[in-house]
Amino acid sequence: MKRLLDKYAAKLAAARLTLPGQPLLAALDDQLVFSREAPEAPVLARVFELMSINSLLFLPLAEPYATLVDFLAGRSGGSIRPSDCETRTFFHDLPVAREFTAEALALALRRRKSVIVPGRGVAAHGVVSPEQAFVSACSVCFACFVKFFADYLDLARAGALDEGYRQAFRKVREHLPALRRDLPDLDKGPFATPEAALRAIVQAGKATVDYGLVDSFFGNISYCLDDVLHISQTGSSLDELADCVDPCPLDGSSCAGLTASSELMAHQGVILGAGGRAILHGHPRFAVILSMDCPKPDCPARGRCHVECSEERFVADVPVVPGEVGTGPKGLVNTLPPAMKGRPGVIVHGHGLFAVGEEDFRTPFATLLEVENFCREEYFRRVEALGG
Repeated sequence: MKRLLDKYAAKLAAARLTLPGQPLLAALDDQLVFSREAPEAPVLARVFELMSINSLLFLPLAEPYATLVDFLAGRSGGSIRPSDCETRTFFHDLPVAREFTAEALALALRRRKSVIVPGRGVAAHGVVSPEQAFVSACSVCFACFVKFFADYLDLARAGALDEGYRQAFRKVREHLPALRRDLPDLDKGPFATPEAALRAIVQAGKATVDYGLVDSFFGNISYCLDDVLHISQTGSSLDELADCVDPCPLDGSSCAGLTASSELMAHQGVILGAGGRAILHGHPRFAVILSMDCPKPDCPARGRCHVECSEERFVADVPVVPGEVGTGPKGLVNTLPPAMKGRPGVIVHGHGLFAVGEEDFRTPFATLLEVENFCREEYFRRVEALGG
């Protein structure tokens, strides 16, 4: 168990969400095991007494997350309400506890998967395994990052920025990592065997996480070979896909799709309707932020943009489309494939970027990186043009 806790602690530091040696994880094995000694350990141990859980994570935040999360928490009325896809679907809101006590943490964690403690960090729990706490904490950081920058742009458009937000924005911007423009050396296709396709999937998934274009447990990836779509499983970590890829025949003649990504049908729709073999879906942060930027504050679909937007929207030449996860009438399966025809990528509102390649993952990865870099630069151009 200690090895597993150390693994997730290292992944949190590699993602730049915290500093090495800072995360504190605890899990029940035959006894309660901690990843390290820490003064916060007694508080976490008491939470286990108050709740029926398997694991608990306390995550002190590194910059820029420390500043932006505390800023949002300071202006919340007890919870932060982001509007990105993952938060809408899985978290709804992010509770804020004003004190770091077992009672305050347990009160929030009985209602939600995570809790923010201003000035201290994020706590998250798992009922089955430590990875659940890891996923929740990563999602809090992603959601708060997107909300902080999206709200700032909205307020700049409305001419409603205050000096406190401006100061926090300047500090956060200073701590953003430098843009990456180098590309990884991914295998060249087309791939002739399932083994070669799997190796390419594993390689591309890991690179997508390493470049910060997706959080470990979100996003998905697929490759079509001989009318079989090899796709990452639902809930799988893109940087650990060796045993987490399902072969799903396009004719639906297998039940493998039961454990496949929830976006299996959207991937199939792109392959059958728009062509290509390789699909890579990530959540590049600034691509998500710009997908939510709308200059029409009085639009009747405001607040329902992710399913109701009827405007033809683009970020540069990349379409932005609405669409819910799944196969409903407003699902990605209906909005994504038509938009993908003749295009290397499409952004789904508040969700992320889908990119397609004819032979391998080189083109989709390049599309993900280039679009994210453009979106980041375009974001700051828009802010500056608005006097932000």
